[in-house]
Amino acid sequence: MTGSSRPRTGCTSEGNKLKAATILELDEVTFIEPSFAALTDPLYTDLLARDNADEGRMLVDENSDPIAVAFHEPGGWIAGSFACRRPSLALIDAFEQVNGEIYQEDRAVWDTAVREYFSLRLATEVPAAMEDLNPARKGILADVITGVWGRGSGGTCIDCGCGSGVGSLVLRELGYTPLSYDNDASLLTLGIEKGRLLPEESMCIDATQVAAYTRPVPRGIGIMMGEINPFSQEMWQQIVNGLFSVTKETLITVGTEPEASRIQQWGNKAGRSVEIRENPGDAFYDHWVCIARPAPAK
Repeated sequence: MTGSSRPRTGCTSEGNKLKAATILELDEVTFIEPSFAALTDPLYTDLLARDNADEGRMLVDENSDPIAVAFHEPGGWIAGSFACRRPSLALIDAFEQVNGEIYQEDRAVWDTAVREYFSLRLATEVPAAMEDLNPARKGILADVITGVWGRGSGGTCIDCGCGSGVGSLVLRELGYTPLSYDNDASLLTLGIEKGRLLPEESMCIDATQVAAYTRPVPRGIGIMMGEINPFSQEMWQQIVNGLFSVTKETLITVGTEPEASRIQQWGNKAGRSVEIRENPGDAFYDHWVCIARPAPAK
C-alpha cells in the first residue's frame, strides 16, 4: 500500500467539531453510510470507491488494519467506516491513485467517534419519544446491579434494548461504561436529549445483529425484557442470544416467572449457567432477575 504515513492523532474534540473529523484532521467529514446500522453493508464500499476524488486519507488501527477511508470530492470530504466490514481491493486502489495519507488511531477510539457521529445525526433527524422514565426505577435497578456485580471500575457493560437510557444512566452512576443499543430511534433521541444516553456510547441497530457491530465485553444487561409469549418468543430468543454472544456475564430482568424460565432455557442452550432470583423490590418490570454466566467445564 502506498501513501504517506502520519502519526496517531488523539481523540480530543476541538470545540464542537465531531471526533471523527478531529481524528482525520479535517474541518468536516460526511459519512457515506446513511445510518449506523448500514456500517455492515458492502454497498457503501462500492459507492465510496468512485474515481472523482483528488485527495484521500486512510485510518488504520493499532494493528495497521484499515478502519476508515475518506476522499475529498467536489462537495467535500466523504468517509466510510470499516470497523464492521472490510474495504475492497477497488477501494484500496482508488486510495492509492490519489496517493493518500495514512493516519493511525486505536480502534476503540474510532468506534466512539463513529457512534457519536451517527447518534447525533439520528437525534437531529428523528423526533424524541414522550418521556417514559419512572424515577423509582433508578434505585431499583441500582440495587439489582450492585447486588449481582457491585460497583464498576470503568469497564464496559452492554445495555441491550436500552430504550431511553435508564439502565445506561444507572450503569454510568455505578462506575461502568455503558455500550447501549436499541432499534427505536425515537427512544434513543429522547435518551440523548435527556443525557441518559451519550452519543459516543449509543447504537441504533437490530439487537439480533449486535455481534456484527461490537466485540465481546465482560458484562451486559437486558432490563425489562418482555412481554415474552408464544407469539414473540422466537424474536426474544434471538435478542437474548445476541446479547449472550457479546457478553461473558449477563443480567436480564423480566416481569414473570415463566419468562425467567425461558431465559434460563435459552441460556442453557447457549452454554450458560443461569441463576434466577426473585426481586421483591419490583413487583412488575424487574421482578425476576436472571444471571447468566459461562457454564462450568465438565
